[in-house]
Amino acid sequence: MDGFWSGVGVDLHLEPDAAAGRRAGLERALRDAVRDGRLAPGTRLPATRRLAAELGISRGTAKAAYDQLVAEGYLTARQGSGTEVALLPAASPTAPGGGARARAPRFDLRPGSPDVGAFPAAAWLRALRRAIATAPSLAYDYGDPRGRIELRTALSGYLGRARGVIAPPEHIVITSGYVQGLALLTRVLDGGVIAMEDPGLPFHREVVRHNGGTVAPVPVDERGARADGLGEEAAVVVTPAHQYPTGVTLHPERRRALTDWARARGGLIVEDDYDGEFRYDRQPVGALQGMAPGHVVYLGTASKTLGPALRLGWMVLPPHLVDAVADAKLHSDHHTESIGQLALAELINSHAYDRHVRACRLRYRRRRDQLLGRLGTRRRVQGIAAGLHALVDVPDEAEALALAEEEGLAVGRLGDHWHAPGGSLDRPQGLVVGYGTPRERVYPEALEALGRVLDGGLHRDRGE
Repeated sequence: MDGFWSGVGVDLHLEPDAAAGRRAGLERALRDAVRDGRLAPGTRLPATRRLAAELGISRGTAKAAYDQLVAEGYLTARQGSGTEVALLPAASPTAPGGGARARAPRFDLRPGSPDVGAFPAAAWLRALRRAIATAPSLAYDYGDPRGRIELRTALSGYLGRARGVIAPPEHIVITSGYVQGLALLTRVLDGGVIAMEDPGLPFHREVVRHNGGTVAPVPVDERGARADGLGEEAAVVVTPAHQYPTGVTLHPERRRALTDWARARGGLIVEDDYDGEFRYDRQPVGALQGMAPGHVVYLGTASKTLGPALRLGWMVLPPHLVDAVADAKLHSDHHTESIGQLALAELINSHAYDRHVRACRLRYRRRRDQLLGRLGTRRRVQGIAAGLHALVDVPDEAEALALAEEEGLAVGRLGDHWHAPGGSLDRPQGLVVGYGTPRERVYPEALEALGRVLDGGLHRDRGE
């Protein structure tokens, strides 16, 4: 019996056990294909007559095999609907270490993600159609590791007018997101010491270490990252427009101090502009790169404006780093996929991207206002009116997180962001609240849950 059928609606490799007989061998092969997921739930199987003809068996044998698997619950058969793969009961979920998986939260206010439900699907589809209709045939071949010239040209104009970045297309390298850009740069710096904000995102520190770099802390206060402790580090990574997680913006004096350090020591400033477009109380502050383009690597991404699934980011590099980073990109994954690049270029050039960012800015500003309205004056919210997260002061993070768990609420913890977690007891305590993730209909409920958590902490503080 042939081990592969085609032309019957699906292509599937089967390995029937010849020793078991035709019917039993077919049953076992189909059962195994359902169990291991090669036949997904809902897949429609070929009619018995056609299956029999393709596999060189009798129709009666094929029907008997189907009937047996229907009886066992692997397949479903309805008159006029044919035979389909059934949805099997899920196995008990376990964590990678073998323990029970943590229960999913009712409300997710963890930082890091936008409202992916707001993805501009219709505009993206139009841009994708136009891009495919006009793309040259070579767009489907291997491409320039720096990225498609169409997207680099579109980004050059957009970043210049929207973020104040000096970005000639020849200085831009397209990446598969911020993380890849940081990893490529770390490799190019060949294991040098890279200073990173304290507090800051722990995962980004691990990216540097996994790519051969050494991490040193740069303290952050109410004026942003402090440059006075920098020495011979190869680079410093900062989030000047909206520091993560404290939410402060880099003070002009600190900006000058950073660029002075870079010029004097030959160091590199890595500007992570992860949500620079989202400022709510004034015009977004311009990128630091515009002050010293020869000493700043600007990293941007579509993850917060459109969605992380696109995996599209960009690096604007000083001229002396372009070739080295492009070579590292070539030996990493050759190049970022081209069709998405062409679609994003079309979205930018048609100004649909600007319209989407403006709509998101209004949506997130409204969400931040709702958050502040729910908290009132009972808790201090740190940081400027910007971005997709806020830092809320609490007297005891552990107690607040325990109350949040009781409410089925997931939030971030400031203590997890220090370079040395669990250190000095005089460190600030806070919850990092992301307001981008929840859907519009559940956001008010999520805020009420957060309010109950903070109210509970207040009552305990007063001994009520």
